Amino acid sequence: MTPDTISAERDADDDRNDRNDADTSSDISYRVPGLERGLKILTEFSPREPVLGAPELSKRLKIPRTTVFRLLQTLESLGFLERADKDRNYRLGVAVLRLGFEYLSSLELTDLGLPIIEALRDDTGLTSHIVIRDGRDVVFVAKAQSHAPIFSSVKVNVGTRLPAYATTHGQVLMGDMTLDELKKLYPEPELERFTKQTPATIDDLYERIRDDARRGYAISESSFERGISVVSAPVRNDTGRIVAVITTTIPRHEIDASLLDSGLIDKVRRAADDLSQRLNYRPKGSPNAGTKYMKALGLK
Repeated sequence: MTPDTISAERDADDDRNDRNDADTSSDISYRVPGLERGLKILTEFSPREPVLGAPELSKRLKIPRTTVFRLLQTLESLGFLERADKDRNYRLGVAVLRLGFEYLSSLELTDLGLPIIEALRDDTGLTSHIVIRDGRDVVFVAKAQSHAPIFSSVKVNVGTRLPAYATTHGQVLMGDMTLDELKKLYPEPELERFTKQTPATIDDLYERIRDDARRGYAISESSFERGISVVSAPVRNDTGRIVAVITTTIPRHEIDASLLDSGLIDKVRRAADDLSQRLNYRPKGSPNAGTKYMKALGLK
């Protein structure tokens, strides 16, 4: 019997055990025992016990040691665990930290930003959003809905995803990216076009992004969806990187000159700058630059 055969038989045994575990109660029939075991392993690690090995985990969780070994190796390959002192013991990996930090960061962004976009909504009468980029998509993470009846037809809610390259929001969010980074994100020679204003190639996209970055804001008039225009401005964090945009939605094919004359662009930019400051962004040369880190080091 070869090692591969042994491994296959063990996998089959575990699958049967998992199915038996899942069938023992109708309340848990939709649970995934393998995933549940993996998560239980992660929760065993703590500040008091930062390093654990397979024998101890097998004993605590009452899982066969061979199964624990495979779960540990899977979690290690995904970055959730790493070897401790190049031994058989493990500790939590950077992927766990990344999940935590990204979650806390998103909370900070929405918690700090919601009052800002609500004030922007009240000042302009327009629905306002906070939008972030997730890979090739933009995601709407906060919304301040306008009270005007005309906005009831705009179906953009928290959690809505749109293609980043084809939207003004995404183009502003990619304002820090180089041409090489864009080509890695979009290796295809041509981009799908949603309207005549959609960039057709990466070079077209990059030119659009650089124009918006130099301007410090972007205006779109029905460039992605007919009858929807927007004004968007970038939000930066304490490292100076663009992490979000604040945007207002105008449910019309074009933006009325009266809206622009009322200072709409400046209002959106001020809202974005306000959120950037709350995220501790300080432009280069600002006397307050680095204050957050000085405080953290006990130097201020």
